[in-house]
Amino acid sequence: MIKLDVIHTQHRKMASQSQVLFERDGVYIHVNVNSTTADKDAHIPGRVYLAQKPEGSFIEWKAEDVQSLDSNQNDQEWAVIGTTCSVGYKPDKDNVVSVSSKAETRKRYNVSFDILDLKSFKRNAPNHGWAYIIFILKDGTTYPALHFHSGGSKALLQQIGKYLHIKRSPNDSRLFIVQEHDPDMLSKSFDELHLFSESSAYRVTMDEDFIESDSQKFINDPYTTALGGFAKVTNFLRDSIMTPENVTSRPKEEVAEILQEDIPGMEISQQVEAGFEVVTKTKLPNRPEVTRGQPLNSQQWSKHMDRDGQIKDVEHLKDVIFRGGVEPCIRNEVWKFLLNYYDWQSTYKTRADERKRKVDDYFRMKLQWKTINDVQENRFSLLKERKCLIEKDVTRTDRTHKFFEGECNPNLQVLNDILMTYCMYNFDLGYVQGMSDLLSPILVVMENEVDAFWCFAGLMDKVWENFEMDQKGMKCQLADIHRLMQFSDPELCSYLESHDSGNFYFCFRWLLIFFKREFSFSDVQRLWEVIWTERPCKSFHLVICLAILDTEKTTLIENKFGFTEILKHINDMSLAIHLEETLKKAESIFLQLKNSKKLPATLKEILGMELSPSSSTSSSCKTTPIGTPINRESTPKLELPFQGRENGLSAPSSGSGTAVTTPDDSSLEILTDNADTAMNLVYN
Repeated sequence: MIKLDVIHTQHRKMASQSQVLFERDGVYIHVNVNSTTADKDAHIPGRVYLAQKPEGSFIEWKAEDVQSLDSNQNDQEWAVIGTTCSVGYKPDKDNVVSVSSKAETRKRYNVSFDILDLKSFKRNAPNHGWAYIIFILKDGTTYPALHFHSGGSKALLQQIGKYLHIKRSPNDSRLFIVQEHDPDMLSKSFDELHLFSESSAYRVTMDEDFIESDSQKFINDPYTTALGGFAKVTNFLRDSIMTPENVTSRPKEEVAEILQEDIPGMEISQQVEAGFEVVTKTKLPNRPEVTRGQPLNSQQWSKHMDRDGQIKDVEHLKDVIFRGGVEPCIRNEVWKFLLNYYDWQSTYKTRADERKRKVDDYFRMKLQWKTINDVQENRFSLLKERKCLIEKDVTRTDRTHKFFEGECNPNLQVLNDILMTYCMYNFDLGYVQGMSDLLSPILVVMENEVDAFWCFAGLMDKVWENFEMDQKGMKCQLADIHRLMQFSDPELCSYLESHDSGNFYFCFRWLLIFFKREFSFSDVQRLWEVIWTERPCKSFHLVICLAILDTEKTTLIENKFGFTEILKHINDMSLAIHLEETLKKAESIFLQLKNSKKLPATLKEILGMELSPSSSTSSSCKTTPIGTPINRESTPKLELPFQGRENGLSAPSSGSGTAVTTPDDSSLEILTDNADTAMNLVYN
């Protein structure tokens, strides 16, 4: 108890020169919104404050010290770790964690913002677990949900209501919008108009729509004073508040400049491009309700094999996997089939022979680059560049995951060797940033270098177009999302287009590494195996994008987010997307489109649906990289060529200091210092 009192005292010192108006402990940030684990690290405890500072009123959340979490543990072991003599806590036999490192990690989640910067907030639906609040700022910054395990969310919102005028969204009962004409700010604006004399005291109350004043001047001559004041109000509203009729859109040059700042190396075409296919608004059938199932278990897996080991009823098996995924204990077997390591028609014997051949092939390719000496390497500039890039990316790929954490971790060397060997397996493609993100979950599941390599090669066969130099695959997918949204949600599509976001560049990371940074590690594994079944269509990953954006539609539109705010908000959604709800919504959207009698042939082809002979010859938009690549002559030209490296996906200039890594020690460089302000709080 003494430790806890000291820690709480330290938290109060944060406002040493401010007044704490409200505070509540037992407020947690859930690192993984989909996690049901009992791991204490999944829920970070802290205290929330409303503090009055000299510079304004601030809402803050501070994580509690790591030591306070374990103060009541009787089985803890303390020891000196490594050569730095840091003290670590060992909760089990092989999991030694540095307390200082964990404390630093948790501090990254600290929240602090001026209450006047608040644009909106979301609350949880009633009777859905702990009450939580998600704060969204005017610049699009979206903080992780604050979960009130001990209550207090209503009390905090009541305090906020004293400063802001808040209105519930008519379209989403969970969303609350801060009205720009809140009482305090409007009162200040009226004050600046000097409607009355300097000595007069008055109060503006918007909820009651009247101005109350005890000004002596108003008492003496109410008619003249009132008319003069109202004239000033009219001019003020006309000049300062009313929206101009002729609103100009952001110049294309400015859009290109901002986007290049956010995604280094991306070159945006500023020329007039061929327009998208015009799709008139069509009344769609209702979205059917869908349910998810249980993951495929070992017993079901065994029942789908005959005595020779051949898989029976493959289509039904894929349906089960799509509906619920695969239990972790059998993933290392099932994934080999999903990623074409083994043929679905193979037997025990043919699989044993195939694996022996693959082992020989792998080490033969590995030996090719292992035996290259320094002299040869100096004459092989392409391999040398790829080797340097791989070494750089491996050291920062999923380093917070237990499988890769710690210095001199042998699994990092395995990750490096697989990527280098892939360069020998696929000379043309080689290595491109983002590939290490795709390999990491596979290696964790396989726990074997050879098996991980061939499964990774199978995955790359599905998504190789994402990493091509001309970026044709990425362009097609972004165009496909636009086409699908034009038909499924023209309102949201029109809003994005009118706010310089109709190119859907904010989906770039989603598509490039298959949502690796948007979900937790375990959820990404579940999501991938669902997508690999190619149910209910080959381009289901595009429909998942629609589902995520549909969930955020009200937030984007009612907050009136522009280009930069949309990009920032989408980035801040990392690790805050509910997987199962998203999968259900995505399937429901697909069924809605499938049941539409007026679905254009181009969209049928994107979704991989069967076409009539007449429509198939006239359509121009083919399947996306997840399926068989087909030429798309009419696809809009979304110019995304990257510069600065022969085959990399980012091009930070030397010494510029603009390129930063994405969340969770990602190897993928996408955001710059100007665009990742909100990301730093949660993921640095």
